Formats: sequence, C-alpha cells, structure tokens
Amino acid sequence: MAEASTASADAVADMLADATDSLDPLTDAENAHVKNRARVGSARPSSLLYTYGPGAVMDLPNFAVMPAGLDDWDPIWKRREHVPTIIEPRLLDVVRMHLGRDVDSLRPYPWQPKRGGPSTEGTDLGVPARVFPQWFRCTGCDYLGPLPRFTYTNTHPFRPDLAQFTHESCPGRGKKSGGKGKRSNPAVPAQHLLTCTNGHLDEFPYALWVHKGRACPRAESPDLKMRDANVGGSVGSTIVCTQCSASRGMSEAQGRVGRDKLPQKCRGRHPHLGAFDADCDARPAIVLMGASNLWFASTQSVIVMPRDDKQQTAALADQMRAELGLEKVAKYQAHPDFLRDLLSAHIDLETVTDDELAAAAAKAMAGDSDEVRQDKLAGWDPIDLLVPEWAYLQQPALFAQQSNSTGLMVTERDRGAKLHPHVQRVVAVNKMKKVNAVLGFTRLDEMDRVNDLSSRLVKLTRNKRPRWVPATEDRGEGVFLQLDVDAVAAWETVVLASPLWAEHRQAHDRNFARRFSETAKNVDSATRFPAPRYWLLHTFSHALIREMAMYSGYGAASLSERIYGWPGSAERSAAAGLLICTTASDSEGTLGGLVALSQPERLQSLVSSALRRAARCSSDPVCAMRTPRDPEDFLHGAACHCCTFASETSCENANRFLDRRFMLTLATTTGARVPGFFGVTNGS
Repeated sequence: MAEASTASADAVADMLADATDSLDPLTDAENAHVKNRARVGSARPSSLLYTYGPGAVMDLPNFAVMPAGLDDWDPIWKRREHVPTIIEPRLLDVVRMHLGRDVDSLRPYPWQPKRGGPSTEGTDLGVPARVFPQWFRCTGCDYLGPLPRFTYTNTHPFRPDLAQFTHESCPGRGKKSGGKGKRSNPAVPAQHLLTCTNGHLDEFPYALWVHKGRACPRAESPDLKMRDANVGGSVGSTIVCTQCSASRGMSEAQGRVGRDKLPQKCRGRHPHLGAFDADCDARPAIVLMGASNLWFASTQSVIVMPRDDKQQTAALADQMRAELGLEKVAKYQAHPDFLRDLLSAHIDLETVTDDELAAAAAKAMAGDSDEVRQDKLAGWDPIDLLVPEWAYLQQPALFAQQSNSTGLMVTERDRGAKLHPHVQRVVAVNKMKKVNAVLGFTRLDEMDRVNDLSSRLVKLTRNKRPRWVPATEDRGEGVFLQLDVDAVAAWETVVLASPLWAEHRQAHDRNFARRFSETAKNVDSATRFPAPRYWLLHTFSHALIREMAMYSGYGAASLSERIYGWPGSAERSAAAGLLICTTASDSEGTLGGLVALSQPERLQSLVSSALRRAARCSSDPVCAMRTPRDPEDFLHGAACHCCTFASETSCENANRFLDRRFMLTLATTTGARVPGFFGVTNGS
C-alpha cells in the first residue's frame, strides 16, 4: 500500500509507501511487509483530477502506485480537527443526481506541507495509494514474481525518486544460482494487465499463461522469467518457466485472436478498493500499464457565478450538511439555536436569521427519491451545466452587481471597428473560479464519449453511495466571444442540407458502432452528434487558442475552451459563444495576460490573424479536402496537427468535431463544399 498527499501552496502531491494490506486473496501476499512512510512521488491536483485519480496507475520513477478509493481517505481526514469543503450547490446537485443524495460535500485533495517548519500540521495527510502492478521483473536476472519476493528501499526522506523495489541476491544473467557476484538489482513493474469494460483491473496471470491454463508439472509455485525479445522476428516479451522450461510469447495475447486465449471470465477485481465484484459478465482484455485507455476520469465542472437568495440558501444547506452530516441536521432541524451554536465555529452566521437557518436546514433534508433521481439522470444533458452560465453572460446589467466573493468578475468590452461583424459581443473575464468534481471513472472507453450506461461508471468507494467526492477549485481569467446567433442559425440551415454534413454524420455513426465499449449499442448515436454550430465554434476556438498563445504569455497547453453552442429548443434558448480561459488549482489566480487580449484594438487584430492563419495549412490541399468516407470513421474534416489540433489539456472533445470548412470558405477545397461562416479570408 502507498499513501500520497496532495496540493499545498505549490500544489504538490506527496506519496508515502507501504505494502501491508492484502489486496487480493489469490495473487497478492503483502502482509509480510512493514509500513514505510517515506515519500515516493508527487503530482499536482489537476493531475490527480484528470490523469491519476482513484483507480488510475501512476507511474513513478521506479515503480507504480494506484490511488486508493475514498474509504481509505477517511481515516486521514479524521485526524484533522476540521475537514475543508468546496461549496458549489449547482455542481453538488449534479453529483447527487449521478451518485445519490447521500453525497454531503465536495472536498479538496488532502495536502501535506513541506518539511522544515516548526509546525507538524498535516504531516500525516496524503492520498492513500496501493503499489500496483504487484508483479515485478528483476532487471538483473529477468526473474518475474509477486511483490513479496522483492525488497522495498527508500532511505532518503528528501529524495522520493530513490524509492524502489530490489531483487536481493540477484544471480545475474547466465550465472548459476549460488555463484559469486550476487548483488541487489532494481526491479521494475511487469507491464501487462487485464481489464474489462466494466472497469475491473487485474494482474496478468503469467503462470497460467506460460502453462496454457494448466499447472506446472514440476512445481506448485514455479519461478518465472520475463525475457525481452530484441532479436529475431518475435515481438514483445517471452515468459519462461524455470522448472519445466515452458515458454510463451506475450505477443500471442494481442488482438482479437489473442483475446480468445485469455481467461474468458473477468474476476471483477477493483485494486483501488481492495475488493471484488461478483458476476462480471464482460470479457477481459490485455492492456499495458501506461496505456491511454486504462483510465478515463468522469468529471463535471461549473463556473461559479453570483448567487441569488435561493442559491444562497442552497449554499448554506450544503455547508450545514458538510459540517454536521445529514443525521445531525435532521436531529436539530427544529432547533435553530442549537444549529447556530454547532455551526458558528466554521460558518459566519451573523447576518443569517433563524428563519433563513431553518429554511437551509429544510433544504439540506430535502432530496429526490431514487426513482425521481433516475428519471432526471435519464433526461440529463451536460449542456444543462452550461445554460446558467450562458444566461448570465447575456445580461450585462448584472455585471455591475457581481460580488467578488464568488470569484467572478466580468466586463463588457466595446467592439473594435475592424472586428469581424459576425463576432457580436466581447466580454473580458477578469477573474473566474471553476469547480471540478470527480464522479468516477471508466476503462477502455470514455464515459463522456458514449455516455451509455451509468452502471459502467466505476465506484470510488466500496459502498455504492459515497458521502463525498474529490474536487478542485481553479482560479483564472479568460475572454468570452459571442457570435451573431441569428447569422449562425441561418448558416446552420444551409450546412444541415449539405453533402459534407451527411458525410460527417455517417462517419460518426460508423465510429459509434465500432467503439470497444460493449454497451455503446444501447445509445442512439444521433443524440451524441453535435450540431454544425458546435463544429464552427470548436474550430474557431482552436484557431484562437493557437493565436492567443503567442501574445498572452501562456503556453497553448495552458489555455482551455468552454463551448456554448446549441440550437434553440423548448427547454433552452439558442447559444453561439465560446470562452477561452486559463485556470490553475494551485495558485490564487493568473497574471492578466489573457484578459488583456480582450481590448478592442488587440482583439480585432488577433481574430483577423487567427482566421488568416487557419485559411491555409501546410498540409493543404490534402487537409482542406479531407472528408471521411466509408470505411473511414474519423471525427474531423479539414483539420490536422499543422493547422487546428490542440493539446488534450486545451480541447474539451479530444480534437473531434473540427473542420475549417465550416469556419472559412477555403480556396483549395473541391468536391463537398459548404459556405464558411466567416467567408473568404486571405490565407497568404
């Protein structure tokens, strides 16, 4: 087992390693190890949110760990006098809709301050994590074995990179056991794992693999070796049994044919929980430790906005539940004086009346039944989180009334005389605060990509109803641009009838049908295909990110997008806008270089330059004419790394749904053509 602590002022997650708790009764034997609480690694809160959260494999310099489920975090927080929480009712309501009404709060990652000061506060805090994978290969003799066969060392408290597992008395390659020259050699994790679409993850059964599902005829627990194939025509590693000399290459386990040779039933293992699910009906597949499809975070985020009286009551109700828990709120709901005494130590209630306190208590106790919650979840759309933000940005009269306590400060900007006429409004986001929460994760296929069955969302606790979820609070700045909604609607009508749009729709249907997820067939692909205005805004956003990175003082990977693009319906008005922002969870804000670009003279020049650069790509005419046709199923058109693609930290949709032909009428385009929304721009 390993423990990690996250995010102090410099946003570092420090890890402590031990190997004590038995995780798997069949393949793990960790209980012989002694706890070691020296640091072994670090990560920023944003990494723990999107890359290395509970259930992910975090690759350290010499071995890997897996952040544990939230059950193992609770003992750490219980050592503290007060548990910090992040209050954002709009986001917490969405979390409860997904995970149940028992979720009391959003909590930041526990952090551990740097050593050296007189205070010992927080020295026992961290994000608990387990050593995983737990099969290692000796770099000196190729011995392959479970964790207890190796020795953990980390003697330097300020050098976490020195933490490693070693193979003591390693005989080396080509030497007889017991010969001279034995020494300790470092061991590295065995890379192969088994996973399934239900989110389970397990060690690869090397002993069964090399013996083709049977026991070794000469030893009950044979010693294995993993030899790299650097010569000849074979690919990958070879597993060898030292007792019976059986050998088998790992290349046989790859692909569709190899999957038939793997165990046909998943054991249902959740290493981050130290638990097993019964009766998993998915077939396991082989995956490498560093594979990009091993862990997909399922997160939701909102921009914090000024709250009206109703929202203030909801915020107080959430604070009440976070501090006292639902049971105590129910116990003292009819006694405002008791509630005030219990809460006053951590909540400022000087301006809160008894009636307001009673209303907040009633709000805290209120909650939807599971049936109502499931109905809401079935009809929920992620756009629902964006609608209030769009509505607020449409009311400049409210900007002067904003409270700095919300972390949001926006200013309506004048349009430059030379700004493209289709850019209708510009809003400078001087300050903003974004709250992000983790709902769970998936493996092999991203939940947000297909949004198929909620049962695919892997739980964060052994209990199906968590009491809290991890969250981060980011602060930053940005620029909001709104396009002419009527002009977008008129342009969209033309695009919907075009052959190019039909090609994109058919490619999306093929892509959706071929997904690895065994549950994607339960979803109508048409409900996951964004409207043409989203393609337009998304492509325009990427062009702006590339241009803004050259003048804002921030790298392109530090800029991110938030697209407000949907047609009008009975439930919501039409939207056509985008927010380019930069945020950080480990600082008090940003430096103002991005919001300065919203000044009329600078913005009109920047937009003109961005459109001019996007009009021509170094890969044209190939890029400009790219259209997916059967059997192709890629989800972009005239877009590539040379002209439009952005880093994964910037793009909200993994560089999908991009086509420069929707933004501009490209001179090099032939065949399927559509009028570009911004018309013809000189790309020279």
